[in-house]
Amino acid sequence: MKKNFIWALLVMLVAFASCSFTNKSFDNDDKDKLLLDLITYVLERGHYEPKDLNDSFSSNVFDDFIDIVDPTKRYFLESDLREFEKYRFMIDDEIKNTDITFFNIVYQRLMVRMQEAREIYKEVLAEPFDYTVDESIDIDYENQEFAANKKQLKERWRKQLKYNTLSIFENKVENRVADSDQASNSETAPILAFSDIPNNVDKAATEEEAREITKNTLDEFFDFVDDLERKDWFVQYLNTIVEEFDPHTFYFAPEEKEKFDIGMSGKFEGIGARLQKKPEGARIVEIISGGPVWRDQTLEVGDEILKVGQKGEEPIDIVGMRLDDAIKLIKGPKGTVVELTVRKVDGTIQKVSITRDVVELEESYAKSATIDTGDQTYGLINLPKFYVDFEDYTERNAATDVAKEVERLKEAGAEGLILDLRDNGGGSLKTVVEMAGLFIKDGPIVQVRSSGQRKEVHEDKDERIQWDGPLVILVNELSASASEILAAAMQDYKRAVIIGSKQTFGKGTVQNVIPLDNIVRSNEHGDLGAIKLTTQKFYRINGGSTQLEGVKSDIVIPDKYSYIDLGERDQQNPLGWDKITPAEYKVWDGYIDFETAVANSKKRMANSPQIQLIEENAQWLKEQQDENVISLNFDAYVKRAEEAKKRAERFKSLRDYDSKLSFGSLKYETELFTQDSVLREKRNRWHKDLARDIYVEEAVNVLKDLHMNNIKRQEQKLASVKG
Repeated sequence: MKKNFIWALLVMLVAFASCSFTNKSFDNDDKDKLLLDLITYVLERGHYEPKDLNDSFSSNVFDDFIDIVDPTKRYFLESDLREFEKYRFMIDDEIKNTDITFFNIVYQRLMVRMQEAREIYKEVLAEPFDYTVDESIDIDYENQEFAANKKQLKERWRKQLKYNTLSIFENKVENRVADSDQASNSETAPILAFSDIPNNVDKAATEEEAREITKNTLDEFFDFVDDLERKDWFVQYLNTIVEEFDPHTFYFAPEEKEKFDIGMSGKFEGIGARLQKKPEGARIVEIISGGPVWRDQTLEVGDEILKVGQKGEEPIDIVGMRLDDAIKLIKGPKGTVVELTVRKVDGTIQKVSITRDVVELEESYAKSATIDTGDQTYGLINLPKFYVDFEDYTERNAATDVAKEVERLKEAGAEGLILDLRDNGGGSLKTVVEMAGLFIKDGPIVQVRSSGQRKEVHEDKDERIQWDGPLVILVNELSASASEILAAAMQDYKRAVIIGSKQTFGKGTVQNVIPLDNIVRSNEHGDLGAIKLTTQKFYRINGGSTQLEGVKSDIVIPDKYSYIDLGERDQQNPLGWDKITPAEYKVWDGYIDFETAVANSKKRMANSPQIQLIEENAQWLKEQQDENVISLNFDAYVKRAEEAKKRAERFKSLRDYDSKLSFGSLKYETELFTQDSVLREKRNRWHKDLARDIYVEEAVNVLKDLHMNNIKRQEQKLASVKG
């Protein structure tokens, strides 16, 4: 076994730095230039696939940095871009010469344009909006050109502000009509036209209130921007350069490195959701089990947060805001309430109040359930991530926990096992290798290659098999990294049937965190932060990379994310797919008849009304996401919202599905319920969700087929022996 790669890389970088001070000095009295120097030095020598700093690289940095600081194109003018354009192919030279002229010019102009934007939105919001006019707004900011002049820019702001205010106006009208109906104990049809708004609702006053709310939101946003320092914007510039190498390489400023360390400790105060920056807001990409959002059940992956407010205060519009800044608004002390305006996956707008709490990662640990089908018992293990205590591996890790759950399920009489890796974003490589070893006799699990080095094969050398019965692994588009390693290994061995999305996420790389202070001999600038660096690439034992292609399911079942861009292939600058020589391994020679089990499953799926409805829902969600032109006419806007609401109602029946399967907790857990009512509630809710889960139901059906095929094969063997 080679030495730990993190240590080897760090030693190598420090050695290079120490030996090269004569020709590469980091003794720079300008911290910005020192950071640029250090980061490019580490990238050139430590990244798995270093990039040439050439004109093409420069052009990409140019476009991406402009997009980061002005994603909705509401600040810069075409004339600004023409002025910036002379730097398009000079940034690579600036980096090599530790020059930050391009950043300085863009930053200074941005500060001027933001100040001008303050005056623009105040002027626009001083006048009433006419919601009877037939006009629309295109929210596909990425494909828009920059405004040709200030008049055009002001018109762009006017439409954006009218769009923001329209939803507030519509909500206020709806609430006031509802209040008046309650007072008169009568019910009326939904308001679908401006002319239908009752006379007892003062439209002019309501519209003015809506504009005032929008103005206050922008006032608070720009006050928030005023608190940002130049160094905050420079970090964005550094990460624009860094992320050109790949989407998982990232520079942590000292404050962000501290947050990263807190996150790794497994406990923080917030709402319990991970977010991704989008031009339209902050998209929820993961919900942490056991956290406030998970308990509340009003938000889901794919929802986009548009506004954030503290209880009793007007919300702040986070569209166009930096993700880190949006997160600062969302996070907060335990017990406080954050109010979110959210665009749901189905396109509807909702307001959601979440009480912040300490987010415990206990629900990130393995948990299991028994499945009673009447005549047979099966087991299910849910593994949200491949966790490990890096300070003490023996303390607790995913592999040993899963081994315990397997043993408990065997004692409970399980005849087949489902390992649920859906939404599992990965984790420790060592735990993957050990966990895979629970299901095979011995052999290679994954191949790892470092930059410029020969491949390294990680093997299971323990001949003991913890589970030799039928095995199904559930995956989806969010199963990534370590999840893909395990699923790929079990697929290559033909040890398990993989059920789920067309392919998994496709992240076949590994990152290590390198503190920059360790590279500088002496430093007068304080903590320099750290860089998370892609240093290795994973390969299946059959030689193929999991990068981009992920793992293709043996049995493909659609889900609502089937047509939504979520994978590695949809990230910016991902590393490419390739293959190396396969490892030597023997396919599992047990009882499994893959062909029959897979064929039977495909027949069931083709005739399932529930699967057809899921497919229809997925296509509709894609249509909603692709609809970029929104009417600013009240009648058309409300009609569209009402149609979306009715369509969304059709798909609510997906949550009413009943597989008729019975789920239960293991004995050791039920004994804990008397002292832990929260744990009992979590498990009861989980079991109810499992009973509505058609993917779990199909996994059970596949286990039955595998089990029956095994019995038939054994009977054939016995008949052959007797004959």
